[in-house]
Amino acid sequence: MQIYENYSVKEHNTFMMDVRCARFVCVEHPDEVRQLAEHGVFQSEHFILGGGSNVLFTQDYTGTIIHPVFKGMEVLEETEDDVLLRVAAGEEWKQLQQYCLQHQLYGIENLIGIPGLVGSAPVQNIGAYGVEVKDTIAHVKGLRTDTLQPFALSNAQCNFGYRDSIFKHELKHKCFITHVIFRLSKHEHYTLTYKALSQELDRCNLQPSLQNITDCILRVRNSKLPDISKIGCAGSFFQNPIVPQAQYEQLLLTTPDLVSYPADNGRVKLSAGQLIEKAGWKGRRNGDAGVYDKQALVLVNYGMATPQEIVSLCQQVIDDVNKLFGVTLAPEVNIL
Repeated sequence: MQIYENYSVKEHNTFMMDVRCARFVCVEHPDEVRQLAEHGVFQSEHFILGGGSNVLFTQDYTGTIIHPVFKGMEVLEETEDDVLLRVAAGEEWKQLQQYCLQHQLYGIENLIGIPGLVGSAPVQNIGAYGVEVKDTIAHVKGLRTDTLQPFALSNAQCNFGYRDSIFKHELKHKCFITHVIFRLSKHEHYTLTYKALSQELDRCNLQPSLQNITDCILRVRNSKLPDISKIGCAGSFFQNPIVPQAQYEQLLLTTPDLVSYPADNGRVKLSAGQLIEKAGWKGRRNGDAGVYDKQALVLVNYGMATPQEIVSLCQQVIDDVNKLFGVTLAPEVNIL
């Protein structure tokens, strides 16, 4: 492993915040996780950082940031129908996407273009364009940092929900994910329920295929989301709110064009981006902190915004949406 003291994390967070941490540890092999645990690193202030695409650092971090860099993909089982693929936590998500494209494996093509590392995917239950990663995860493996025992959780044991999992609750700060095992289909099938995706296929007069789906989604993403190499952001800053059916019906009386999707337990998921846009925030900025002009769900750092300015902007958006709709938005981004 590589250990750095008083280390700037500017190159490790997509908001491009130039804050420092007391110690930065690059974990180069899964066995090193146990070494860190045995030395008590996980019993003191720490944060496990993947690609830094879902975090906003608001100040210098006084603890240890642990960053997995170990990689690898291995086929564990293969049948006529599917492949069981073990992927290391430090593998970039885009590399897994490329592997699936090359080997004609189906299931995560709608998640193309999402930045970050594989180990972070189950924590957040990443999702986009009608697909969530939980639909392809068979097991999640790693080390319990509180007991030093290895764990292997099945899909059901991960308690996946909308942008949620057991790793945000019962196992928060108690485990280190080392591998994710995916069950990927060898049979051609697609999820085309997302309107913008089906429209893009029609616009380009394309039939669904693995290559065509990924190309179309990348075009849709690039038309709505900033290039994180040029504009600091963390993608979607807010979760889409889920409200009771009765509240949704009441909202329809004053806002009949509300975008909505069915959620669990008879509830309704609303579009946070639409609510923010209707509250008048799309394209507005306070200095270099702004709401992206092509997608109101995205807060951006146009260059020199401070963390406090992003946080202030976030709160202003939450307050105005709440005043207008009685709906409270929740950040999807980890704010440290």
